[in-house]
Amino acid sequence: MIYDTDILIWIQRGNEKAARLIERDEDKYLSIQSFMELLQGAKNKTQHKYTRDFITDFRFSILPLTENIGHRALIYVEEYSISAGMRAADAIIAATAIENNMTLASSNAKHFKVVKDLQFKTFKP
Repeated sequence: MIYDTDILIWIQRGNEKAARLIERDEDKYLSIQSFMELLQGAKNKTQHKYTRDFITDFRFSILPLTENIGHRALIYVEEYSISAGMRAADAIIAATAIENNMTLASSNAKHFKVVKDLQFKTFKP
């Protein structure tokens, strides 16, 4: 399963339900976009290290931005940004999940509901 950034933020805030969700999963993935968002949210180098250690300790695999993912994300932004407010970051995350044939777990269903081919698991904190 691929996890949206919000799931890891819930874990960092101490949400046990989010922690149990990832602990049950043998194969954990993040889009490079989510990884960058987590690092961007850090206030200092200590938090950068904490984020990197967390990703390593819980054995997340980071999925790269490929040409196909970029192209698909561009289509989503073009198709859904005006009608549904699709943002570039969410388009990249959705495209990463679809291109890798994975289910995306997120508590932000409204960000992704317009993407028809997306396999989606709603997380309720």
